[in-house]
Amino acid sequence: MISVRINGQPETLASTLSVADLLQAKGLAGKRLAVERNGQIVPRGAHAETVLADGDCLEIVVAVGGG
Repeated sequence: MISVRINGQPETLASTLSVADLLQAKGLAGKRLAVERNGQIVPRGAHAETVLADGDCLEIVVAVGGG
């Protein structure tokens, strides 16, 4: 198990989760969003290969349409 912060909230996760796994678990897979890990944007193409580590800070921003 690892401890991370997601949008400012502490969470405990399985130690083998990738960004893609996390998004799937949170029901966000396939949505228009941006993920920042420790101050750096994680490109969509790197979500599956970016494995989360203990102490990571993530910001997940979902695009919302409107007008």
